[in-house]
Amino acid sequence: MIGLPAGTRVWLAAGTTDMRRGFDGLAATVQATLREDPFSGHVFVFRGRKGDRLKVLWWSGDGMCLLAKRLEHGHFVWPSAESGAVHLSSAQLSMLLEGIDWRRPKRTHKPTQV
Repeated sequence: MIGLPAGTRVWLAAGTTDMRRGFDGLAATVQATLREDPFSGHVFVFRGRKGDRLKVLWWSGDGMCLLAKRLEHGHFVWPSAESGAVHLSSAQLSMLLEGIDWRRPKRTHKPTQV
């Protein structure tokens, strides 16, 4: 994933999105459904009906970026809400893009006090 500037917020659009939508259609969804500005520099993530595809929309300051990903096995973990948005951290976005359950990540090692 491209390194995001500090202070960039990541929004998941709850529910499903028509994956045929491109830059303009997704930007319109950001404005109408999420009530956010698609040119704010924040990241907006949309998931397809089957759960194996997603699109990421981001204004980089000089142009709109659109990333699409399809998992060959499994599905992207998504909130169960039908409408609205969920805020994620950049680390949670990285987990989401890798197909990891970002809601309950588990540490492989329990830190101890020295």
